[in-house]
Amino acid sequence: MTRSDLELCIISGLSGSGKSIALNVLEDSAYYCVDNLPAPLLPQLVEYLLASGHRRAGVAVDMRSAESIENLPQTVEHLRDQVDVRFLYFEARDETLIARFSETRRRHPLANEYTTLPEAIARERELLGELAELGHRIDTSDLLPSVLRGWIKGLIDAGVDARLTLMFESFGFKHGIPLDADLVFDVRCLPNPYYDPQLRPLTGHDAPIVSFLERQPDVITMREDIRKFVAEWLPAYVRDGRSYLTVALGCTGGRHRSVYLAEWLAKNFDGWTRVLVRHRSLGA
Repeated sequence: MTRSDLELCIISGLSGSGKSIALNVLEDSAYYCVDNLPAPLLPQLVEYLLASGHRRAGVAVDMRSAESIENLPQTVEHLRDQVDVRFLYFEARDETLIARFSETRRRHPLANEYTTLPEAIARERELLGELAELGHRIDTSDLLPSVLRGWIKGLIDAGVDARLTLMFESFGFKHGIPLDADLVFDVRCLPNPYYDPQLRPLTGHDAPIVSFLERQPDVITMREDIRKFVAEWLPAYVRDGRSYLTVALGCTGGRHRSVYLAEWLAKNFDGWTRVLVRHRSLGA
């Protein structure tokens, strides 16, 4: 069977995690979009898209598909033999999801008179757990909608091909470890510019922070050790068929050390594969 040049982006994940925002971004980028498609109908949708000459399409499949969602992994693997499939799985911490449902006063699809919102979220997380391994996980906790739109647009612009996308993501431990991290490096042991009143308002993007950190021997050693680790194991992730690998670097607040190291590593791996860099605590 010959694979077509149709690009199919499948969106799934937890209710309230930002799937609607993602689908809107796809629609704004000229994707043919379908929301709340029952999982068993995916093959028929692909047949229609191929017959009608569509080149790019986005479809949201989630718990609204009820029991049929459990067959989605097999369906996705089958479709990957026919078209280019990108699978985006959205999630967020429980407290974030609870706050969002409270703010919007929407009803969780699994909540009822016998099930509380936290119980519904826990149940949905359990039922969808296997789907998180199908593609790229995106933790939307603490992300503004505008920031999330930018992240999704960056993934779309990266294109669909056989190469792995390597993402370096900075974060602050005080906000929690990102749920979408594949590898996590704790850089809180490095000298902290935060304790210099003149450096505190700046970020790892700024030259004075870069200069401060690059004068520290431990920073040089740490960044080189992380670079060597990722370089050594990246081929193994490629052989494993990964489409995405997220390397998370965390310092206390996520504004200085982790930002600097994420930017430095992204520059050093540019040219190896597709590289993206994201800063959770900077809203970028």
